Amino acid sequence: MRITRSGLGPYVESWNPGAVAEEDVVSPGPVAALSAVLDLPEPAAGPGDPLPPLWHWLHFLQWPAQRDLGDDGHPLHGHFLPPVPQRQRMFAGGRCEVAEPLRIGERTQRVSSVGTVTTKQGSTGELLFVTVRSEYLQQGRTCVVEEQDIVYRSGRSAGRHPADLGTSAAPDSDEAWQLPLHPDPTLLFRFSALTANAHRIHYDEPYARGEEGYPGLVVHGPLLVLTMLELVRRNAPSRLVRSVSYRLRRPAFSGERLLACGTPTDRDAALRIATHREQRHATAEVTFAASPEPG
Repeated sequence: MRITRSGLGPYVESWNPGAVAEEDVVSPGPVAALSAVLDLPEPAAGPGDPLPPLWHWLHFLQWPAQRDLGDDGHPLHGHFLPPVPQRQRMFAGGRCEVAEPLRIGERTQRVSSVGTVTTKQGSTGELLFVTVRSEYLQQGRTCVVEEQDIVYRSGRSAGRHPADLGTSAAPDSDEAWQLPLHPDPTLLFRFSALTANAHRIHYDEPYARGEEGYPGLVVHGPLLVLTMLELVRRNAPSRLVRSVSYRLRRPAFSGERLLACGTPTDRDAALRIATHREQRHATAEVTFAASPEPG
């Protein structure tokens, strides 16, 4: 683990959480539930089928006791939560390598550890970046390796957000792949429940506005990423995803008209989430397994 010295550095100099191994079954229930949330006519996959990329986020969920949640809904304590005072957490992005897809119905092991820990000076103050690396194994084989970049700050910072979201306006794109999304409070609440995410900015509008300064409920970063990957699953279902790299750039809000759009090639695809006011709320790059040579 690498740490750079700074104002936040002393808080994590001696913080060195060990690796954690957990087990879970990639059961079909959460897959069917997310499929319903995404308005699919039937579950995206069933027992024995490959799990769509990153849908493992529906598994290995953490449910702390209610007394162990902070006022914002985030856990007060956690093995990979750095000991930063007045800690505020943001999901910045990540990478995922798929050696072979996880299979629904299989018992799965996850081994997680902290990779790099570094500080950076942002426009709103000092930030602590923590990368958590997780390996997912089935039948003794490493199937998926993922890294998530989590950003922490000490105390809240007044963000720059639009006063008027213009929720009736829709973004335009001439890209080959397009998928509209119009998230409302019900969708955000259901996704929070599916992912055990109790952060109040996703379902408590008075809190989101009054305490954290947002103009409305915030759309989950993971929901934006999964929506981008729906472009691949719906438009190129036979293509095997080998890697995904994604970045969350600007928040999107309930009521806005979002558009997932993408440009595919034979080897990869560039994806993004747009609104009328921002072309790149989130971006992702996907690479595909090489197509077999005709025999």
